[in-house]
Amino acid sequence: MLLSVENLQVSYGKIKALHGINFHIDEGEIVCIIGANGAGKSTTLRAISRMVPASPGSKMTYAGKDLLEYSADKVVSQLGISHVPEGRRLFGNLTVMENLILSAFARKDKKAIDRDIERVFGIFPRLEERKRQKAGTLSGGEQQMLAVGRAFVSARKLMLLDEPSMGLAPLLMLSVFDALKAINQEGTTILLVEQNARMALKFSQRGYVIETGNIVMEGKSEDLLNNPDVKKAYLGA
Repeated sequence: MLLSVENLQVSYGKIKALHGINFHIDEGEIVCIIGANGAGKSTTLRAISRMVPASPGSKMTYAGKDLLEYSADKVVSQLGISHVPEGRRLFGNLTVMENLILSAFARKDKKAIDRDIERVFGIFPRLEERKRQKAGTLSGGEQQMLAVGRAFVSARKLMLLDEPSMGLAPLLMLSVFDALKAINQEGTTILLVEQNARMALKFSQRGYVIETGNIVMEGKSEDLLNNPDVKKAYLGA
């Protein structure tokens, strides 16, 4: 088991966002979390990457290590967990290449960094064409490609993805998910949070359904796709 989350609770002031959720991810898996807006999906990813504090009683272990003992920067540099946040959060005034180089700030292996950047360009040829272009001038789809590429270069063991399909045209969305599948096949485990439930479940092997800060359903993605309650609530059926 690569990541284990037990009784994860997160509060924003007096508002409790997560009420003690439990889930796990095995190495090499693609796992998704689906749910409505405000259900706690993004908060879950922020808690794993240590961007928001977990409440007492929460337990998270990653590769056998206590995740709660690591600060957000050490989660990336020492554990190899990368986070692609909702809204991409790129450095808009820097070029594509500068964003990729900056994402490797904690790494020392220059040859390996160069190889990873070349691999990103292999997965996303459009980024290589625009490597000297400022990130803020890219299209939405290109910015999403850069956000994924930046996570790939920064750390590759576990990638947390928050709404990667948001704002993308259908063809670009399929292109991004195809690239993520290739990244997974090269050894990166993926935890995906996605409001497009159908796409998320088709892309992943297992899934969890979260409602108002609680995991209410889990199982193989194929089974969730065929579940009448999931269909009614999230698949428009």
